[in-house]
Amino acid sequence: MRIDLHTHSTASDGTQSPADVVLAAGEAGLDVVALTDHDTTAGWDEAAEAAQLVGVTLVRGTEVSARSRGISVHLLSYLQDPTHPALVTELDKTRDARLGRARAIVDLLAADFPITWDDVLAQAKDAVVVGRPHLADALVANGVVPDRDAAFARLLRADGPYHVPHYAPAAPDAVRAIRAAGGVPVFAHPGADARGRIVPDAVFDELAAVGLGGIEVHHRDHSPQQRERLTAIAERLGLLVTGSSDYHGDGKANRLGENLTEPSALAAIEEQGAVDVIRA
Repeated sequence: MRIDLHTHSTASDGTQSPADVVLAAGEAGLDVVALTDHDTTAGWDEAAEAAQLVGVTLVRGTEVSARSRGISVHLLSYLQDPTHPALVTELDKTRDARLGRARAIVDLLAADFPITWDDVLAQAKDAVVVGRPHLADALVANGVVPDRDAAFARLLRADGPYHVPHYAPAAPDAVRAIRAAGGVPVFAHPGADARGRIVPDAVFDELAAVGLGGIEVHHRDHSPQQRERLTAIAERLGLLVTGSSDYHGDGKANRLGENLTEPSALAAIEEQGAVDVIRA
């Protein structure tokens, strides 16, 4: 069974609609795909309808923004109640902060490059969450950089002159909110050290103590050394190990199914989750 538990659609920063992500999953030979847009569940219904038609099993989820020791971290929340106020309140607050941060970055960039807020909105289209990837797309469309990766490497990096921080809950609070909503929290790409600072081992202990369910070990941004480190942490703490693509359509080079999750891990997630896995 081929299981990919991390993808994004146009509801956040992917380039395909939720339905098209599910269709692409089927074409890629996946049996199971999770839709995990940033800080929103807006794509769930469309993806569920497509899953029934395509015959792909759908795990509904969200990639929740958080912070730990001044470091940005992401938590994959699987099968949570999308109406539970504990998590909805945090997601609403984070989305609003992302929007304000994006506008502030555009103001900074506009002093040096041809970019406007309307350019960003043209790229975001119907996205519920507007963020830096849409700024990157606007920079590409205006000929400032050749692609998203170049935009992040040159202009949108966290240590660059155009960086603006945004609100995100403390990681332990985010884990608690996910669990309160009946979701299963999995730490997304925690060893992606090429992106910037990563959390020390002690953070996994802190999060496990408040309900962390697993670690996304198998990810293209993890070196063999990081995969070994994270596997050892998961074994020590009794956490699930997952693997996934972090697919964004044409927004990133990541391809569906390039890393996979074992069926036993999916079964454990399904057993703990508050909402059903969608099966055709």
